[in-house]
Amino acid sequence: MYKQFFMKFALIPLSLFLASGQAIASQVATEWYFGRWNCNIDGRSARMQWSVVNDPQTNCSGGVCSTTSGVRIVGRFSDNGSAWVPLAKQRSSSTTLNIRYLGAEQDNWFLRYDRSSNIANGWTTWRGNRYSLRCWR
Repeated sequence: MYKQFFMKFALIPLSLFLASGQAIASQVATEWYFGRWNCNIDGRSARMQWSVVNDPQTNCSGGVCSTTSGVRIVGRFSDNGSAWVPLAKQRSSSTTLNIRYLGAEQDNWFLRYDRSSNIANGWTTWRGNRYSLRCWR
């Protein structure tokens, strides 16, 4: 009887530790552009996704290492069913998002979000030319 009693209490701290380690990224405030989007890029269907992931950093000096917890925003884009290409958030506000396309030919993109319609309109650039970009949920 005592063994079962102590085993229950021994598992409680372990479960708290495991749960807290997995909740870091989920505790970040959400932004309007987070999640999955259907898009249209210059007449072609596309998809865009933004999420927050855990990003711990480890620094060592001599034989002593320390790890700090952190998060980062990860974006990706698939044009007309092609492979996913990374995106980087450059700057954002309550209704705008400046994006850096990180494909083979990197360039800057822009979206402006309309809260009433849940649609973001903007543009992409490729080889110096601007193309329309429209995304919705």
